[in-house]
Amino acid sequence: MRITDTSDLWWKTAVVYCLDVETFLDWNDDGIGDFAGLAQRLDYLSELGVTCLWLMPFYPTPNRDDGYDITDFYAVDPRLGHLGDLVEVIRTAQDRGMRVIADLVTNHTSDKHPWFVKSRSSRTSPYRDFYVWRDEPPADQAAPVFPDQEDSNWEYDAKTEQYYQHIFYKHQPDLNITNPAVRDEIAKMMGFWLELGLSGFRVDAVPFMLETEAVIGGDKALPDPHEYLRSLRSFLGRRSGEGVLLGEVNLPREDQQRFFGGDDGDELTMQFDFISMQKMYLSLARQDAGPLVEALLSRPAGSSDSQWANFVRNHDELTLDKLSDEERDEVFAAFGPEKRMQVYGRGLVRRLPPMLEGDPRRVRMVYSLLFSLPGTPVLFYGEEIGMGENLEQKGRLAVRTPMQWNSGKNGGFSDVAPSRLASAVVEGGFGPAHVNVEDQRRDPDSLLVFIQTLVRHYRNAPEFGWGTFAVLEQPHSAIFAHSLTWEDRRIVAVHNFSAETTEVPLTLEIEGESLLLDLISGDQVDLPSTGKTNITLDGYGYRWLRVVRAGDTHRY
Repeated sequence: MRITDTSDLWWKTAVVYCLDVETFLDWNDDGIGDFAGLAQRLDYLSELGVTCLWLMPFYPTPNRDDGYDITDFYAVDPRLGHLGDLVEVIRTAQDRGMRVIADLVTNHTSDKHPWFVKSRSSRTSPYRDFYVWRDEPPADQAAPVFPDQEDSNWEYDAKTEQYYQHIFYKHQPDLNITNPAVRDEIAKMMGFWLELGLSGFRVDAVPFMLETEAVIGGDKALPDPHEYLRSLRSFLGRRSGEGVLLGEVNLPREDQQRFFGGDDGDELTMQFDFISMQKMYLSLARQDAGPLVEALLSRPAGSSDSQWANFVRNHDELTLDKLSDEERDEVFAAFGPEKRMQVYGRGLVRRLPPMLEGDPRRVRMVYSLLFSLPGTPVLFYGEEIGMGENLEQKGRLAVRTPMQWNSGKNGGFSDVAPSRLASAVVEGGFGPAHVNVEDQRRDPDSLLVFIQTLVRHYRNAPEFGWGTFAVLEQPHSAIFAHSLTWEDRRIVAVHNFSAETTEVPLTLEIEGESLLLDLISGDQVDLPSTGKTNITLDGYGYRWLRVVRAGDTHRY
């Protein structure tokens, strides 16, 4: 069997794990998670099979937007530790086979950042052009990203009698990417963190960062914003031959192709597949695989140097903005019928297990799906144990609750009084008393052990990250069957979106008699030379089937 050396493209078959240091583990018992606590849990992440650790913002911040309002791009928030603590985490992670990436937030700063303080000091400040200023807001400005918080993308500054742009919150003024000095600073940021050991970045709000024509206009706009994105990718390649840019691009398919760099693949390395994620929830609501299949088939081909990142949910709201109004209402009705479960009129602030009413069959089917889709799986901390949300917390904070390590006080996150925690723990049936790492590590039937099993088989099957994707036609609307072929290896994955046991017909092109080896259960299904067979799937069932020649002693 020929296996290609793919080490430089490690992200093709990575297992990415996103966490917020502030809510992961509090080691000094001040109510706030820290790098010292994270260092104590790197062995846990290694056991889980994580190969890439994605750190949400850890920079100094007033913390009005969960760390995305930054006052210093070259430092660590002292509440979390210091640079030495971070470097030790990176070194220890690398010793355990994990790379580390971090959020690159280049769209805006905090209004407390020294650049903005100087920018608003006078119209002649050298830092004035670090931000976007106008005498009057444009008449046709876009709708605010957070309509429940802001009614405009522009804020008046009384001292200098001009308006500054803020696509997000008014306390997050937008950087002026058209200014070469700003672009130089962004390169310096990237170079700084790469030198400290990072293996790349998750790039925040990429389309907003590149949108200069509508805001700046005229000669000041970047002639080709994507040329700037190509320059960032090129810079990363020069500084780190294996670095990754994982982009947040929630746009229609034709636009996503542009952010990859088209056939050249010279812009973003990876993009989150927001469209397939949203269609997956529609498929779950309808118990019909059709919407997800449609979304996956609509993916642009792109370059072999590009990759999709698959996810069940992320750290923001579970956005449904790419669904039609009718489709979104279906998902709301199924998984978030209460207003407090919804946000911005477009998303949900819930985690998967509560949405599926704790049904272990459906929860496990979804995670089997996540790891078997073509692309790279991304987990949000706590997903591996089935954490829920705290709907008493405002907006997105409902899912940014402390990690649940044991059934004790504050879920083992911190020993302080609950009132001193950075965020309140989950309550009820998905809280620490019922859902925690300690109990699940001892239970061979737990979700944690199941996720570890999926990770192990995923990492042993390069087809998932590298393979050519094909949908296998089905007479049953609830069944999603697909194959992934890479070199001389092929896997067939089959998932049942309904509660009904179903006989699933499969037809594969093969040479001679073969068999299908179930990677998860170890069962075998004979596959005659016709390539036709039937398998039985329980309600919400799933199977990962490797195609091997009959009698092959190397079939694993």
